[in-house]
Amino acid sequence: MISQKTKMERMSTEYNRLKAIHPDSIILFDTEKGYELFGQDIEVGKKILNLDTNHFAPELMEDYLFMLVKSGKHIIINDEIDVYETKLNSKQEAHNPIDNTDMPRKKKEKTPQEELVKTTKSAVDETTPKEKKSESQSATQGEAAERKPREPQMVTVNGDKVTHGHAYQSKTNPEDWYFTAKINGEQLKPQKMDPADLVAYKEKELTVPQLMERYYPTKLMPRVPDVAYQVANVLPGPGGNLTIDKFNVYKETDETRADYGKYKFYAQVGDKKMSTTASREDLNAYFDRVATPGQLVERNFGDRLHLQSHYEQFRLPEGIDPKGIRVAKDKEDGKWKVSADLGDGRGRTSRQELSFDDGYSLFKTKTATREQIAAKYLTEEISTKLAAPLSMEKSASMKM
Repeated sequence: MISQKTKMERMSTEYNRLKAIHPDSIILFDTEKGYELFGQDIEVGKKILNLDTNHFAPELMEDYLFMLVKSGKHIIINDEIDVYETKLNSKQEAHNPIDNTDMPRKKKEKTPQEELVKTTKSAVDETTPKEKKSESQSATQGEAAERKPREPQMVTVNGDKVTHGHAYQSKTNPEDWYFTAKINGEQLKPQKMDPADLVAYKEKELTVPQLMERYYPTKLMPRVPDVAYQVANVLPGPGGNLTIDKFNVYKETDETRADYGKYKFYAQVGDKKMSTTASREDLNAYFDRVATPGQLVERNFGDRLHLQSHYEQFRLPEGIDPKGIRVAKDKEDGKWKVSADLGDGRGRTSRQELSFDDGYSLFKTKTATREQIAAKYLTEEISTKLAAPLSMEKSASMKM
């Protein structure tokens, strides 16, 4: 049997090889102890995971993987260390021509083919089985089993290779299932699956590419040119072009704030300094570089900058007459509010208060229309009421 010391030496060699290729990644080895860290990654484990040792139990993998990814680390999980034992060929003793004595030659022992030890995991996996081939190596090393590179389950528009896409069951909460995959060998943060998606996946009605579109959409989108994050972006404003002087992401550290611990966008445009809580979709778009700073500023700060392009995204549901939209000052509290006539005897919507920025865009810069303002504030209510049977609406109106 191979010694523990030899195993550690081989894992250390593999760690150094992977670290040279992926210097910024955290490399985890799946061993008998659980998941093990090597080299400088041990200090990262102590700092982020509060580890006292260089390894942790498998049942902690889900939580620790989330903590590492959340801290901005890329993860490589190596569960394919080949553990094998080889025997050296016996050397053939040379014939002595001086004493002319016939020396018996030892029969050369054939090196046995090593058995590949693989760790299997409980998971629903569509990936094709790994193929193995034996190649001739030097006489001192014998024959070693080698693996063919895993065929990608899909290749993104950016040329990234998606592998290891699968669903797995949570060990801490068996009712929960997660989908995850690797892109170019780097582990993605697991995403909790919708129960309907899990059923469809098990029935082979959903494929890995389709699940990637649902749970990692920005990974499949075309990346914007690097120059978009290297030079200042310019947006057309109400009084001329606006230059984005600064744009970044930060985590709120003020414990007194309601958004403490959340990731936020910060933008500086001229003398305006703005921040807002970032949605998961926009955060992914930022980190995956599939949206420019200009697009993210327009999406998150367009109302504060009174951009016409920001309001163009808002459209009323079909069937609403623009003439029935009313923007007026409330006589009781003096605030500007918007409402809409639903038509067909369905009455009007509730009156929603306008923000200062939206009111300024509507009345001052005129970069927003009444229809766009109504769509921004009332679309959800309008859609819900239009979907309800008319008889129920009338009945409710009569009771009032």
